[in-house]
Amino acid sequence: MRILVLHSRYLSGSASGENRVVEDEVRILQEGGHEVERWTPSPTEVRGVAVVRTGFSALGSRVAAARVRELVDVHRPQVVHLHNLFPMLSPSVVEAAQEGGAAVVMTLHNYRMMCLPGTLLRDGRICEDCVGKMPWRGVMHRCYRGSALGSGTLAASLGIHRVIKTFDPISLYLAISRFVRDKHVEAGFPVDSIRVKRHFAWPSTRRVGAGRYFLYIGRVAPEKGVETIVRAWQPHLGELRVVGNGPEVNRLKAIAPANVRFLETVPPEAVPDIVAGARAVLAPSLCYEGAGKVVLEAYACGVPALASRIGGLPEVVEEGTSGFLLPPRDGEAWVRAAERLLDDREAERLGRGAFEEWREHHGPDRALVELESSYQEAIDIMRSR
Repeated sequence: MRILVLHSRYLSGSASGENRVVEDEVRILQEGGHEVERWTPSPTEVRGVAVVRTGFSALGSRVAAARVRELVDVHRPQVVHLHNLFPMLSPSVVEAAQEGGAAVVMTLHNYRMMCLPGTLLRDGRICEDCVGKMPWRGVMHRCYRGSALGSGTLAASLGIHRVIKTFDPISLYLAISRFVRDKHVEAGFPVDSIRVKRHFAWPSTRRVGAGRYFLYIGRVAPEKGVETIVRAWQPHLGELRVVGNGPEVNRLKAIAPANVRFLETVPPEAVPDIVAGARAVLAPSLCYEGAGKVVLEAYACGVPALASRIGGLPEVVEEGTSGFLLPPRDGEAWVRAAERLLDDREAERLGRGAFEEWREHHGPDRALVELESSYQEAIDIMRSR
């Protein structure tokens, strides 16, 4: 099968789960014998007047549309798979993608189609004010990078493209969890055009023993809830490693106890060894996390997870089998859960459960079959129109 993958990369690079999902899917498709072409442009740092320009580019990028037409004309894909559209691609590429007769598929990684920042989070709290409505409340609250004008242009883009039905050529949407699917249905997306296609993780270094430290790995940003665990961490819990960069790093370093160690973002090839040394991976998100790719990567190492009971995380963490689900913001609950894992037998038991969960449900072989069947369904839908 010939496939064209389009994705506007995030500046956080390999720290972005979405960037890594795209790279991983391209790899399994290529290893599965498919011809894959990709265009994944990356923006420069977006600040000041660039925020406004980025907002305007969301209305429609002629440059991006022209480039996609060129790629479609040259490579003649049977499927064009869209991921993140903002800011480098814009909705204008949807029409360009299907002009050559390809079926168009789009992965719903987050809530960008209904929420300006894409997180359904405002001022550190869940916010669904724009779900199922035009996102003008997001303009009022300057939800897009604190800019009223940038928020306004992005909201106009979403509104205009809904009215002119820019997204109608999309044959199939792939939601990364049932939760993400249900939120889009609540926002007005047709339920019969959305399938759940979960993330996967590669085979990895298997943990030996119960692990030596607790681990958070990812972007250190307010919505990720790292402050909850840093503030609550106690000396008797041993070492907590926070691996990653982001706007909260310096502030959290200033309030962290001595047994919390901050490390820079590591290259993807170094991640398995770091994860395999952990007693548990922590996912303390405050926002509606879509799926929690880092949790699946931990499972592949035989490492359990402590995760917030929010968004799509309860779909991948089986309570008492592969980890524990905890209330966001409740530092005492996170400490109590970590204390349970200080028992080596409990940590090893949950690690075995985590590995079985990965082997049964989240390996690359299963992910390839799901992608291939989704593409074929999209082709059949496109041909039936």
